[in-house]
Amino acid sequence: MPTLDISSVSGLTAHEAEEKLRQEGYNELPTASRRGFFRIVIEVIHEPMFLLLVASGLLYFVLGDVTEGLMLMSFVIVIIGITVYQERKTERALEALRNLSSPRALVIRGGEQQRIPGREVVTGDMVILSEGDRVPADGVLLISNNVSVDESLLTGESVPVRKIAWKEGMQAERPGGDDQPSVYSGTLVVSGQGLVRVVSTGARTEMGKIGTVLQTVERGETRLKLEIDRIVRTIALVGITLCAIIVIVYGLTRFNWIEGFLAGITLAMAILPEEFPVVLTIFLALGAWRISRRNVLTRQIPAIETLGSATVLCVDKTGTLTQNRMSVARFFAQGEICDIDSSGSPDVTETCHEVAEYAILACKKDPFDPMEKALLQLKDGDFGKTEHIHANWNLVQEYPLSPDLLAMSNVWRSPDGDRYVIAAKGAPEAIADLCHLDATARQDLDGWINTMAADGLRVLGVARASFSIPRLPDGQHDFPFAFVGLVGFADPVRPQVADAVRECSTAGIRVIMITGDYPLTAQNIARQIGLADDTRYITGPELDAMDDGELRKRIHSVNVFARVVPEQKLRIVNALKANGEVVAMTGDGVNDAPALKSADIGIAMGGRGTDVAREASSLVLLDDNFISIVSAVRLGRRIFDNLKKAMAYIFSIHVPIAGMSLIPVLFNMPLVLLPVHIVFLELIIDPACSVVFESEKEERNIMNRQPRKKDEGLFTRRTLVLSLLQGFVVLAIVLVVYWSALSRGLDEAEVRALTFATIVVANLCLILTNRSWSGTIPELLHTPNRALTWVFAGTIACLLLVLYVPVLQGLFGFGTISPADLFACTIAGVGSVLWFEGYKVLVRETETVTPISGGND
Repeated sequence: MPTLDISSVSGLTAHEAEEKLRQEGYNELPTASRRGFFRIVIEVIHEPMFLLLVASGLLYFVLGDVTEGLMLMSFVIVIIGITVYQERKTERALEALRNLSSPRALVIRGGEQQRIPGREVVTGDMVILSEGDRVPADGVLLISNNVSVDESLLTGESVPVRKIAWKEGMQAERPGGDDQPSVYSGTLVVSGQGLVRVVSTGARTEMGKIGTVLQTVERGETRLKLEIDRIVRTIALVGITLCAIIVIVYGLTRFNWIEGFLAGITLAMAILPEEFPVVLTIFLALGAWRISRRNVLTRQIPAIETLGSATVLCVDKTGTLTQNRMSVARFFAQGEICDIDSSGSPDVTETCHEVAEYAILACKKDPFDPMEKALLQLKDGDFGKTEHIHANWNLVQEYPLSPDLLAMSNVWRSPDGDRYVIAAKGAPEAIADLCHLDATARQDLDGWINTMAADGLRVLGVARASFSIPRLPDGQHDFPFAFVGLVGFADPVRPQVADAVRECSTAGIRVIMITGDYPLTAQNIARQIGLADDTRYITGPELDAMDDGELRKRIHSVNVFARVVPEQKLRIVNALKANGEVVAMTGDGVNDAPALKSADIGIAMGGRGTDVAREASSLVLLDDNFISIVSAVRLGRRIFDNLKKAMAYIFSIHVPIAGMSLIPVLFNMPLVLLPVHIVFLELIIDPACSVVFESEKEERNIMNRQPRKKDEGLFTRRTLVLSLLQGFVVLAIVLVVYWSALSRGLDEAEVRALTFATIVVANLCLILTNRSWSGTIPELLHTPNRALTWVFAGTIACLLLVLYVPVLQGLFGFGTISPADLFACTIAGVGSVLWFEGYKVLVRETETVTPISGGND
């Protein structure tokens, strides 16, 4: 490759560079305003759910139950730690962007070449670029020696673009497109050499503008968290009010303020739903662990519950639907088409051996260009064992690509020959020109080119020549080239993407493809993956001409967006959100970061994705497999379903506990529940709601139902009514046992033991019936749940101990009850949930006739 003539270039002086650095600042993105550790902690503990946890923990300390208090306070520390960790981690996106945008640079200053940190580059600097260099700042090429640049970080397209030297009158263009003089910070030089004058640094570069947008995009609170906050505040207010009423009523009617205070605290403990924030945190944390086993890393825990409600999945084509690598898909030679299977070892049919041979000879030995890499991979198949691979030939000279002739040639000489063999490849029209094809041959060739291009292929022509004169000519036109054939390249679709798209459709999730590529290419990919309405599309220029209202209207029926730039991706996501959609966005490049952060769920590619995309995302696909998104959606729906069951169970069980704490006081009857009893029940409730329900298997047909509506909360009217109804039925059964025991003349300790045993049995039955809102208890016996076994065994064992071990009887204030009475309590507890089992069977039969959208709710 010819070297650059930079002898007349002196660049900036050291003093000029120092002055500009002082005025402009370093060539890096400004540091985002970051909150300190203690400020984040203060903000976290101001939230109602955390205040309630702290208050509950302190309440246990006041009552002398240090173990329960320490457990709750440990939950507080864990939750604060997780929140602070997540907050600090999300701020690393800009740090990753700064690191990417500041490589080292070779500059000319004072007539001397110097290698300096990229952050010290200033406007006006003369930067020398070579193959493999990362561009340190935006600039214009003053000298270009066959420069090609990979701009996929900015455009999303894997094919490098050609760059030419700046000429008077040329205007700056956006990234993407051939034969432009501008180069951009963070992009990669894949071939050639050039001299660049820097025009923008830091936040003023194209990458810097993305960083600025990323810095201003904020995520709101998830609906689930807001709903839990509201529920907790409401119940806490009710609990505090009732607590005060009980203390006053008890003191005024029984003239025992200490016992009244104890009764009030018991009621507060029975009502205060300290399980809510604990369950929410544990479910989402364990959900993140479960999803990670499906190769999806959760960076922002609240995204898990949102994932199951996603209605739209915005997909970046390159690297997400496709593999972000070029492969040889097709040859044309001797009037025949040879398709290449890139899924295994590539093989070439005999007809197309010659075109493959000369296409490989026209490549560099160790190329950066992805199309040349794809051609060299043909050696890995059976073709690599033929005589068409010339490993011992010597490369004599290269004729590089130029703006005047979009073709390159390599001159080779065999070890035992005195003749030169020339291989050329390039734009088909350039190869046709080199071969001096007549009008008829060109027309015929254009037909084959159009056929291949219509299938979304990028087409190159190949030619060959031989030469015997010792002195080689100056230009490629002096060789007697003969046309050999065409090569078609494709960025192959990832395996199983079509299946994943179909499953998304079944689950009510609309897939939208957003790409910087041309419409025909986008439509071809859309057809391959089975995207709905693949004939409709909107281009970037068309999108620019629309106002937000028109875009929101059009976006209802268009699933393909082509020639889109980063700012437009963000606008598309925001338009979908404005239409009430829950938007998931996948991507892997810097250009995707703002849209990833703005989306309800940002999903970055872990293998091919940039640090910026990963840091801006909610989830990261560790294996870059599109099918993992479907697995994550399935798990997201399962997690939300189980969370809903756990919350419904908590509501249900707190009704009889609160009722039996309140009713005896109001009707001047013997107290049943004391703080120690509440603590015992919490030891059942906590693991049941946070472990048993979390490990439940998914409901039937979980991926055959539509996503829940955006405004649908955790507690729908039906869920809340059924949950409260379960609780009140249990309360009614427990009251019957309580009054029955009193009417039999049993003493207070025996009444308390019978009533408590009934509550515990009913509690276990509530766990069983709430495992599924569609399957009955007998049907669920075939679905193992190890946590359920441990909870049941432990609860039954502990209940028998407190009922029949004298020391524990005294601690709990129990009297001895007969086995017959205990059996009666068991029957009563079981009977309290039988109505709900019948309800599930009735609903299921109704759904068989008329399916109800929404699955188990």
